[in-house]
Amino acid sequence: MKIDRRFQDLVGIDLPIILAPMAGPVTSALAIEVAEAGGLGSLPCALLSADQFRAELGIIRQRTKRPINVNFFCHTPPEPDLAREAGWRQRLERYYVEFGLDPNAPVPSSSRTPFDSDLCGLVEEFRPEVVSFHFGLPQDALLARVKATGAKVLSTATTVEEARWLEARGCDAIIAQGAEAGGHNRAEASTMTLFPRIRRRFPGLPLLAAGGIVDGTTMAAALVLGADAVWCGSRFLAAQEAEAHDSYKARVLSADVGDTAILSIYGPEWPDQPMRSIINDGARVALGREAEAIGEAKGQIIGSTILNGQTIPTPRYSAILPTRGFHGDIEQACLTAGQSVGNIGEILPAGEIIRRMTSEAKAALDRLAANREAA
Repeated sequence: MKIDRRFQDLVGIDLPIILAPMAGPVTSALAIEVAEAGGLGSLPCALLSADQFRAELGIIRQRTKRPINVNFFCHTPPEPDLAREAGWRQRLERYYVEFGLDPNAPVPSSSRTPFDSDLCGLVEEFRPEVVSFHFGLPQDALLARVKATGAKVLSTATTVEEARWLEARGCDAIIAQGAEAGGHNRAEASTMTLFPRIRRRFPGLPLLAAGGIVDGTTMAAALVLGADAVWCGSRFLAAQEAEAHDSYKARVLSADVGDTAILSIYGPEWPDQPMRSIINDGARVALGREAEAIGEAKGQIIGSTILNGQTIPTPRYSAILPTRGFHGDIEQACLTAGQSVGNIGEILPAGEIIRRMTSEAKAALDRLAANREAA
């Protein structure tokens, strides 16, 4: 079976695999290894300062000549609403009391920076081959500046309507992300349901499949559905080069079907953009608190931007991803991951992950072609 190379040719890569830009686990080291293996390495930039951006991109440019993707967020930071916050705190006061927490303690603000003129200036300075966005696209003037550098623009769609909006605004390729995916995810349909719907409506547009793709078999399935490439996150959590803590990687390998859930507490600045994570003790308690609190507040103060681990307290809860150097309790950390984590199997170098996935996918596609000929 012949796979369309239009996305590979569009961005200049050899293999149809893109490293998802997971903030925390993904740094320049992992992006470089993926790029050198023939895929598209990605660098998450929403948490980077200008100096950190320069340092990471500098390392990448020194160590590889291959194309690279830099990723930014396009969210609108929430406006403070003291009355709404007070309402939430009053509703949830008994949980603070239960866990011995101060109901008047300040809620930390987001450290994630939305794409702006300063960040656009860094793109113009370094001229990455690909620039991807999450939560939509930047303002038209900023998007025009990005495109003027020659960068190809990608963004994520979880519905047909979102894909239509992105296509109308000039996205060069769209990432169709299904409900299986880890990280920020509000998709209601699985990848295998969502992707064909988007493909039928946009036959001429390069489309990437995201969600549940962790090996050659799932990669082949996405390609058969018409994906031009696959966008992989969870599989690379178990890459040797990933900055995920060893305990985090161990949970990725041991997770079973049903061991992940989508929780809004991990994305407080985007109440409509929850995150899929592995269920641990902290998440288990938070799920109960969250459901109870939302049920009480529905129709009254729902939509608060402080719906998170600070306003729905859990014992020793931490929303921090456990990267290398993490010294907290893994059962209270945020273990972002997709539904297929339990199918990963082992920790491998990123280059070997890509070689195995492409080899397995080719074998699966060859079997399918042979069966068709035999029929």
